[in-house]
Amino acid sequence: MSLALTLPPEAVSADWAQAPDWPHREASRFLHAGGLRWHVQVMGPALGEAPVVLLLHGTGASTHSWRALMPLLAQHCTVIAPDLPGQGFSVPAPSSAFSIEGMAAALAALLAALDARPALVIGHSAGAALAARMCLDGSLAPQRLISINGALLPLGGLAGQVFSPLARLMVKLPGMSRFFAWRAADASLVRRLLDDTGSKLDAEGVELYARLFRRAEHVAGTLGMMAAWDLPALARDLPRLPTPLTLIIGQQDRTIRPTEARRLQRILPQARILALPGLGHLAHEEAPQSVLQAIEEDMP
Repeated sequence: MSLALTLPPEAVSADWAQAPDWPHREASRFLHAGGLRWHVQVMGPALGEAPVVLLLHGTGASTHSWRALMPLLAQHCTVIAPDLPGQGFSVPAPSSAFSIEGMAAALAALLAALDARPALVIGHSAGAALAARMCLDGSLAPQRLISINGALLPLGGLAGQVFSPLARLMVKLPGMSRFFAWRAADASLVRRLLDDTGSKLDAEGVELYARLFRRAEHVAGTLGMMAAWDLPALARDLPRLPTPLTLIIGQQDRTIRPTEARRLQRILPQARILALPGLGHLAHEEAPQSVLQAIEEDMP
């Protein structure tokens, strides 16, 4: 890695200074690439000494969501996990970085700066959609893309009609991010939001999300991403996805219905579906060992 990319301590956010116990902090670094300031964690053998696995979190999450799976993968691979633009500690970010195309371009710049060529990409929820966009555009060329409860298709029904318009409205309302951050002080509210995904996280998992949600910049980045993404355009392009795809689905997922995997398989007949019983949308946080077993045959 080019040491010139690493930011000096004074450039790191005050929020980071107040997070001395953030998961795998020793693997963290801050750097500039693609016009953005990134927080990225790199774990395992040094770059160039082992196959690279790229982890892309979903909307509203951060590197913390990989805290249990990442060390398992790092036993044999170099694992790279960034906070997506505007979220986690990769803040602030310009509005142009919130679209799927903007994020794809920014992430491509980050990987180029790291001189990293992932052999495997694992994306959770919206992270899977971002990875698919990059594979379609040629800025990623992994051996396989693994989607964990991927948000690869537009939401159906009433949710699909109101989701993005509502997010765009909330982004425009003054003080909305601060209001959500204030409400996140109620730990029971955060737990209810997470329970609604169909997953049951331990106390540490709930508290880490609560700490993110209490930060207005993170909330603003999450809303900006929700408002800017164009999944219908991605769905139109998916039939020409050049990358082999594995769809891991939690059968208790309440955020992305498990039946969506069958819709995807009709578009991409070669996609492989692996169902994990008893797990929800955050399956990789609930049962990292089960997810690892599901992807072992795809490991580079």
